[in-house]
Amino acid sequence: MNDYNINNYDRGTSAFSGVSFFTGVMTRVYAWMTAALLITAGAAVFVANNPTMLQVIFGNSAVLMGLVIAELALVIGLSWAINRLSPTTAAVMFVIYSLINGVTLSSIFFAYQIGTIYSAFAATALTFGGMSLVGYTTKKDLSGFGGLLFMGLIGIIIASVVNMFWHNTIMDSIITYIGVFMFVGLTAYDTQRIKAMSAQAEYSGDPSAASKVAIMGALALYLDFINLFLYLLRLLGRNRD
Repeated sequence: MNDYNINNYDRGTSAFSGVSFFTGVMTRVYAWMTAALLITAGAAVFVANNPTMLQVIFGNSAVLMGLVIAELALVIGLSWAINRLSPTTAAVMFVIYSLINGVTLSSIFFAYQIGTIYSAFAATALTFGGMSLVGYTTKKDLSGFGGLLFMGLIGIIIASVVNMFWHNTIMDSIITYIGVFMFVGLTAYDTQRIKAMSAQAEYSGDPSAASKVAIMGALALYLDFINLFLYLLRLLGRNRD
């Protein structure tokens, strides 16, 4: 993926094979997101089928905690320093993050039946695709929902931490259902937000703007997809117990 040179833009066309600048950026967003999901899935399957890796990762709490900290550091680093990073560095960080996330997510193969995982993935793909399409095509400004969704996300995190000690099944069910609705909403909101970021990049004068928007947009949608998948997996897994 070569960096787009903003100076080449002329009347709605760009270096993206004659298509519009906006279409080129959005195509790269979804391409990066898909690639990250494939990396995550591949890493998860590889680790789940490697007893030695499983023992090293899940048999040592220090290793597992180190991986979780590395994930958080990469996400925070990408989000806060994207304007200071080169597109190549940002892309490498995103790939490493998706790889580590796949390693830690390999545990789902032992917590849920394979049929449940497939069902949750299919439901996630359909729901995500539908809501991303809504965010992409709607004329309604969804920016007003951003604050509410962010506060709801903080609330879910706090409630989940509390319930780790409380172990209340009703609370767990409530958190799961709210989590599904939260990330359904975030998918539409983030898609529309990425459209706005693309428009800003088009006129920013920064040659690397398109690449950075593609990475950050892909990261946002990737996180929406993964979290929606995990909440749907919890929901389907519970219903089939």
